[in-house]
Amino acid sequence: MRSTPTLRTATVLAAATLVLSACGGGSDDSGSGGGGGGGSDAASARSAEDLGGMDALVEAAKAEGELNVIALPPDWANYGEIISAFEEEYGITVNSASPDGSSQDELNAVESQRGQDRAPDVLDLGTAFARQAQAQDFLAPYQVETWDEIPEGQKDPDGHWYNDYGGYISIGCNATVITECPTSMADLLDPQYAGQVALNGNPTQAAAAFSGVWAASLANGGSLDDIGPGIDFFAQVKEVGNFNPVEITPATIQSGETPLAIDWDYLNAGLTDELAEQGVDWQVAVPSDGLFGGYYSQAISAYAPHPAAARLWQEFLYSDRGQNLYLAGGARPVRLPAMQEAGTADADALAALPPVEGTADFPTQEQESAAQQVVATRWNQEISG
Repeated sequence: MRSTPTLRTATVLAAATLVLSACGGGSDDSGSGGGGGGGSDAASARSAEDLGGMDALVEAAKAEGELNVIALPPDWANYGEIISAFEEEYGITVNSASPDGSSQDELNAVESQRGQDRAPDVLDLGTAFARQAQAQDFLAPYQVETWDEIPEGQKDPDGHWYNDYGGYISIGCNATVITECPTSMADLLDPQYAGQVALNGNPTQAAAAFSGVWAASLANGGSLDDIGPGIDFFAQVKEVGNFNPVEITPATIQSGETPLAIDWDYLNAGLTDELAEQGVDWQVAVPSDGLFGGYYSQAISAYAPHPAAARLWQEFLYSDRGQNLYLAGGARPVRLPAMQEAGTADADALAALPPVEGTADFPTQEQESAAQQVVATRWNQEISG
């Protein structure tokens, strides 16, 4: 499964919506655009108006005829259906590269494939990587038509990146083989879960795993200023024999190799129906003792070979239809508060979200950077080693 570090700035996370505050950084220079069919006008456009409006943007994107995406597994936040819907709506072919890649893989592709027709047009990144990409002048600023409905704290003010969807760290459990499913981080130390507690990747590289460690820290006396207790906790999980180093994928869950999966709630919940068809009772709990949430961020490559299609993709994702497709995948779209107020959010999909008790705070950029350094220093030595 795709994995990238992503965290947010301190504020309150409500049960049905994620409302938080962050700040952008880095240079305002986006670099020169790519040389796709949309030409320099599309590559430098900061809004649909710059191209003469949405109809003109659609026409330019259709003329390019293709869109290159990267690191978008079809079962991640409903991206399979989102890609199909975009292709059907506009008749544009979506080329999906490295679906299981990480945010770092995305940035590597931007750099190594610059000037090539196969280079990624758009990026779906953990925010730490989005900020890094902005600092490296990898991103082209663009503001979608629904820009004003993206809360101020959830976007770079100049439009280099903006949050698209988010969720909470959760514990997925195969109740078909596990008698009593854990509902808290503390439960994961129970001897009955020997060799069963798995993360979605290595927390030095993976968002869900990194956030899982932070959730464990909050459950064990840590704070947004101290992720250390989370590493200590997983050292305990390993010591009692419960830690499973296998990286979570749909295949490992289906095979029973990872019966307990610490992952984003929308990824765990998104597997429920699929697993039920195979006779697996998959239960999802958001632990109240370690409530931690986060968003991913969307961006356009400054070197996109299809600059018009890249901008149309963003317009689609941040339209009501695109946001509801995220919601149908169990993710909480960034425009959800505005859509709820307007009555345009999919009520059935909203009701299907895993229940959450309490509220969650988010780390600042400084707290995030400090935590990453701690994890980078300690995890591989104490847990993976």
